[in-house]
Amino acid sequence: MVRLFLLTVFLAFSSLSIKAQSVSPKADTPELEFVMQLNVTLGEAYTVGETQAGKRHVIPITGGTFEGPLLRGSIINGGADYQLISTDGHRTTLEAVYSIKTHDGVYIHVRNQGIVYSGKDSTGNDTFYFKAAPKFEAPSDSKYAWLNNAIFVCSPSFGTPGTITLDVWMVK
Repeated sequence: MVRLFLLTVFLAFSSLSIKAQSVSPKADTPELEFVMQLNVTLGEAYTVGETQAGKRHVIPITGGTFEGPLLRGSIINGGADYQLISTDGHRTTLEAVYSIKTHDGVYIHVRNQGIVYSGKDSTGNDTFYFKAAPKFEAPSDSKYAWLNNAIFVCSPSFGTPGTITLDVWMVK
């Protein structure tokens, strides 16, 4: 009787496992459209110290430029990248808050949240991951209002010290 029960339980879980593996997306795979490249200049970083949430690190944003197919301009001095480093030092969450100004004088607020991870992947190999999702707040009566109504992702690259480059794509 116990063997029959165990066999029944095993078969039930096996069928759930098979069903879970056969799931496929019903929606179309999203596409990405390049929007802009931001070339950001950074000030001297400082550490607030250990907080109840982790080690707080701040990197001032001092300026820069951006350019893409539909917009270009400058990055306004005065923003910052607020980072929270995990106790093991492998994971950092970031939130960069700053503003940009288009070549024709329109100010746009940016809040970019992301994750930096360096450690081991599932197979034990060293890995580095750094991605973020900027949100834009453009005036709703401007030609840049389309930035308010989409999801964006970005990937960084590093050049000269004191700078970071962010390539931004819109999820379509």
